[in-house]
Amino acid sequence: MVTASAGFLSAFAPNYTSLIVLRCFVGIGLGGGPVLSSWFLEFIPAPNRGTWMVVFSAFWTVGTILEASLAWFVMPTMGWRWLLALSSLPSSLLLLFYGMTPESPRYLCLKGRTEDTLHLLEKVARMNRTQLPPGVLVPDHQIELNGNWVLSEDTRMLPPRTDEVATSDSVKHKLGAVSSLVMLLSPRLIRSTLLLWMVFFGNAFSYYGLVLLTSELSTRRTECFPAKLLPEKPHDDVGYKDVFLASFAEFPGLLLSAMAVDRLGRKLSMSAMFFLCCIFLLPLVLHQSQALTTSLLFGARICITVTFTVVYIYAPEVYPTSVRTTGVGVASSVGRVGGMICPLVAVSLLRGCHQMAAILLFEIVIVVSGICVLLFPFETKGRKLNDSISNLKEVNAFL
Repeated sequence: MVTASAGFLSAFAPNYTSLIVLRCFVGIGLGGGPVLSSWFLEFIPAPNRGTWMVVFSAFWTVGTILEASLAWFVMPTMGWRWLLALSSLPSSLLLLFYGMTPESPRYLCLKGRTEDTLHLLEKVARMNRTQLPPGVLVPDHQIELNGNWVLSEDTRMLPPRTDEVATSDSVKHKLGAVSSLVMLLSPRLIRSTLLLWMVFFGNAFSYYGLVLLTSELSTRRTECFPAKLLPEKPHDDVGYKDVFLASFAEFPGLLLSAMAVDRLGRKLSMSAMFFLCCIFLLPLVLHQSQALTTSLLFGARICITVTFTVVYIYAPEVYPTSVRTTGVGVASSVGRVGGMICPLVAVSLLRGCHQMAAILLFEIVIVVSGICVLLFPFETKGRKLNDSISNLKEVNAFL
């Protein structure tokens, strides 16, 4: 709602200040994106989790291509106000699906709402034409208090006995925002958290940087090269065609993600693509022809799409349910910082006729991100989701 309304109103912004304020509200609304990915991940069985999360990420790519197409046709004729107004419509359609969206059963169980959890799981079982396995559904806070039971995706479930004492509201697990942040930096999670922050920063810096580089390097609007080296283009051409074509690189990236994430694992997929992205960008330290530049950026975009997709699969798998959304949300926020810094630093260098320095900066950020991936404490391929931080002790001990 925030994203749709602020995005639509920004089309009527009377001045630059109000436009910036409204776009900030759009960003605030988009901050809820990690909640959606974490919610979707909790419904998927571990063996197929990577592939289905890639399918989920494909809609981001479709949106990217549609937005590039919209800008290509709308901006030259109707202007930016129409572009902002039309771009806000898809997010408003999400409100139609809100009433049909079930709550996360893991979240309900974490909050001690056992009956609601069972009701939801029974509905899921009916839709899949199966039955819940016999057993007892144990709320997460009881696991942490008793320390005797381990709840995983295979915990056997059965509606509680009639003589079972209902869980009191006073026993429900309540975790504030401050406590969640403290838990992210606890000894069991601090290494994963800090490394994820670095990778999210590098991913966003590189991804949005490549989008901007596609425009900056393809249009040749700088005056850093002799006129004979630059192709003639109309003054009002801002490279929408090149951005549109480069956006299609995300489809091969998604296919690579789907093939690699559940076969090679999360860590190997990300690290290999980070280092391969560096290889694609390296020739751009020097001026290249437009065709070669577009091809190299196309290859780099494929690689960074893979890393961006896989890290959004890996991050929710690292954290337990109690802090999963908070962990992914904070890491995504750190990534947004990278996206904001990128045009201020790297693209400014490019416009200042320092193409070599700009590309080398991208190379450094991407290499550091790849090294951070290699330092992740464990691989999550095929691992069951944890519901409490106490379960991580067993995983760490096993590894």
